[in-house]
Amino acid sequence: MKCLNRILLLAVFLCALLVLPQTLKAQRLAVKTNILSDLTTTVNLGAEVALAPRWSLDVSGNYNAWDFDEYRKQKQWMVQPEARFWFCETFNGHFLAAHLIGGEFNMADPFFPFSLNKALKDYRFEGWMYGAGIGYGYHWILSPRWSIEAEIGVGYVGTKHEQYECIRCGTLLDEGFSNRFSVTKLAVSVIFMIF
Repeated sequence: MKCLNRILLLAVFLCALLVLPQTLKAQRLAVKTNILSDLTTTVNLGAEVALAPRWSLDVSGNYNAWDFDEYRKQKQWMVQPEARFWFCETFNGHFLAAHLIGGEFNMADPFFPFSLNKALKDYRFEGWMYGAGIGYGYHWILSPRWSIEAEIGVGYVGTKHEQYECIRCGTLLDEGFSNRFSVTKLAVSVIFMIF
């Protein structure tokens, strides 16, 4: 039920982004999905609105609620708002970004192409994540409505977590906080311009 409420809240926020440009002149709006996130079975959706000729606001959300064979888990939800400064004009070329991260996770032996944390192979972790980072990206215009964008971001990621004995069940072994410098965003996104 908590997850459904969070999804509804994200949907209301994204709908608000759709209404905002209609009240402001010369605004443009795009929706997007990160292909790299899709490859890890994590559903994601983002919306970006131009705020000024060289500034935009991007908000993306990720959600993964699937159960996998062999007791793998990578259940999580995350929201990542981001302010972008474009070198030329919004939705065209190079940009710099500053973003925040917030979410919740329950993971054990996830389907990541490289190991972020070796302990995830043998233990299950659940808890909250938070952080902030900066990024660089480039936006390629393919047609008046379609684009592709790539972005990488680095920054601080903190977690409040609990560590459990095994993937499926188990006794609580440890709880605590972790703070680290990490990749905070890695995206190759397909974009559709609404207007």
